[in-house]
Amino acid sequence: MIQSKDVDFYKENGYLLVKGVFNEAEVMEMREAVENIILRAAHAKADRNAAWQGDYLPAEELKKLVLKGFHDVHYHDASFMRAVIHPNMVAVLRQIIGPNVQLHHSKMLVKPPENGAAFPMHQDYPYFPHEKHTMLAASVHLDRADEENGCLRVIPGSHLAGSLQHIGTHYLNHKEYPIHMGTPCEAEAGDVLFFNYLTIHGSSSNKSSRTRRNVLFQYREASDFPTTQEHFDWGMGLMVSGENPNFTKVKPNFHIIKEA
Repeated sequence: MIQSKDVDFYKENGYLLVKGVFNEAEVMEMREAVENIILRAAHAKADRNAAWQGDYLPAEELKKLVLKGFHDVHYHDASFMRAVIHPNMVAVLRQIIGPNVQLHHSKMLVKPPENGAAFPMHQDYPYFPHEKHTMLAASVHLDRADEENGCLRVIPGSHLAGSLQHIGTHYLNHKEYPIHMGTPCEAEAGDVLFFNYLTIHGSSSNKSSRTRRNVLFQYREASDFPTTQEHFDWGMGLMVSGENPNFTKVKPNFHIIKEA
């Protein structure tokens, strides 16, 4: 899927766009799954808006923005479980991360037409810090993403600076790191953008008449352990490639507490 020069590019820049990871039929299946998840969430009265708050936009503008976001999509539809372990995905992950790769979590993000919310520039690191910083996101594009509908932007090489101070853990100072500072990563449906969790990234709002749907899978090397347990998922640690060399650490450290 990728060559050694692509791995070198990822290590130097902290991101890599890989074309055509998923074919048209696979993209259509995941699109349908996304729409059905939104419908089931609405029916269960569990629908929610994941638009970010803050001072990066005027309050009146923030009220107008919408972002549909749900975690753990591989629990909701089998098409995403197939995507998590897709041979093309695994082929890239093995070269970037190594032979032993785990899934940490998954989520979907939908920016509707006209008012799809922006993501201020940020690192993913504060949400789930790990010891070796192998954690990366694989953003699966289910629609064409460009500047008009709010494609992802990254700051190349920013992962080399390590973790940065965030405002309330969520995003960086927008005056120091405005969204337009990032390099736009335009992509077609079926393409996947891989980026390290220390890479600064964000996206502007969707001003087009087109929906922008993405599914995000977070992966890590099997021996890269979390430094906190703040972001907990029952399925974290699922082996995607290779083997788990840590026999006593195959499950998250959790305790079930019964309510009185």
